[in-house]
Amino acid sequence: MKGMPSSVRYFEEVAAEWDTLRKGYFRDEVREKALDLAKVQAGERAADVGAGTGFLTEALLGRGLEVVAVDRSPAMLAELTRKFGGRSGFRCMPGETDALPLEASTVDCCFANMVLHHVESPEAMIRELFRILKPGGRAVLTDFERHGFDFFLSEYYDRWPGFSPAEVASLFRAAGFATVEAGPLGEVCQAESSTGIRAVVPIFFVRAER
Repeated sequence: MKGMPSSVRYFEEVAAEWDTLRKGYFRDEVREKALDLAKVQAGERAADVGAGTGFLTEALLGRGLEVVAVDRSPAMLAELTRKFGGRSGFRCMPGETDALPLEASTVDCCFANMVLHHVESPEAMIRELFRILKPGGRAVLTDFERHGFDFFLSEYYDRWPGFSPAEVASLFRAAGFATVEAGPLGEVCQAESSTGIRAVVPIFFVRAER
């Protein structure tokens, strides 16, 4: 793993236990609310960007959608394949958020859950979400609000200390989305530092339609 960015090394190391770790960070209701915001329908094609071990993919498959899961971590992709490789309608692909391995205008809905605070360029990722969506397609992004907990950056290798919903919504508008709404998801992300500092940070959503 020499030469990998710190965040990739981190997720490579925790991939096998990520499902258990994730349950301590935020509830399953996060994905249910995200899917409801997108008004997903069985038979649609969805992209799960920064899919990890398939938190959203699992729910999308359960609702009868075809899913393309994209992640940059080989270990996460291996976990995705182990869990869903035999499921009809599932495919996973390696890829970067600023250059998704999907053709333009090919998905009905796309999701990015807890991904934006890890990417180098939020603007580039959101432009890619716009590119891969069909006209009328929906994007739902969920992430945590701006905070002052430095250990998120030093221990979890976050790139950004969260965001304000309004600033992320403005990026979606700049990318060309026709309608954009943002607000509190009604859920929180919880984490504890190695020194015992406990953080509880609100999660927001942005829903946008191309």
